[in-house]
Amino acid sequence: MTHSDEVKIMLLGKGGDGKSNTGNTIFREKIFTVVSSASSTSAACEVGTKIVNGKTLTVIDTPGLFGSNLPDDRLKQVIQNRITESSSGIHAFIIVLRVGTYTDQEANIIEKVMEMFGKDILQFTVVLFTHGDQLDDDQTIEDFVEKNSVLKELVKKCGGRCHVLDNKYWNQKKEGYRSNRVQVERLLNTIDRMVRENGGACYIKDMLPTEEERQEEKENFRNRLGPLLRRTVLPVLKGLWDILQWILRLLSGIWRP
Repeated sequence: MTHSDEVKIMLLGKGGDGKSNTGNTIFREKIFTVVSSASSTSAACEVGTKIVNGKTLTVIDTPGLFGSNLPDDRLKQVIQNRITESSSGIHAFIIVLRVGTYTDQEANIIEKVMEMFGKDILQFTVVLFTHGDQLDDDQTIEDFVEKNSVLKELVKKCGGRCHVLDNKYWNQKKEGYRSNRVQVERLLNTIDRMVRENGGACYIKDMLPTEEERQEEKENFRNRLGPLLRRTVLPVLKGLWDILQWILRLLSGIWRP
């Protein structure tokens, strides 16, 4: 952990992807309310503080960026207010994503984060994947990211900082890659190194973008995202469409090889 007296971490992500459970895994006890579905009933941030490795660690769990009962404007206000109320700022943001199929909604999570906080957030950000049990045998999270150009670009922008947990199956193992104890230690070490590289600086309220800057970043993100999605998602959809057409022809009895 860092040499500062307190390290503040904010969890960001979609409801149901293991964001709240991640906070519990870091603390090794149930502090945050876990919702199993993508629909989030929380209208406020939850905060937990605990001494970890001799340092005071504060974790802020935010409402889900999708599926929340809050309108987008209110959701943004709730999260930004938490930053404004924190006089010392936030040392690290953790964007929580789920190992599995990367869809437009996951891409929109990144868009929402950039819209809320601006591009300055990236120097304070770590990407964390949950449901690590979905990785193939002997596959690392770096291997998984390497196969998807959108994820690869995101992790690159975050300084190559990415980790993986499994909040269900990896809790019992004490050592090895598929151990939450090992992965949490690696995650905290990465945050420690990131804070040092940032000179101990935090993301503070003065870094929050203006409305004009948010709109500009939103447009820039869409312009960058379009070509990537066309190269990755569209070929998959075309393949699925071809398979569906083949099945329909087969069922109708007019199959032509």
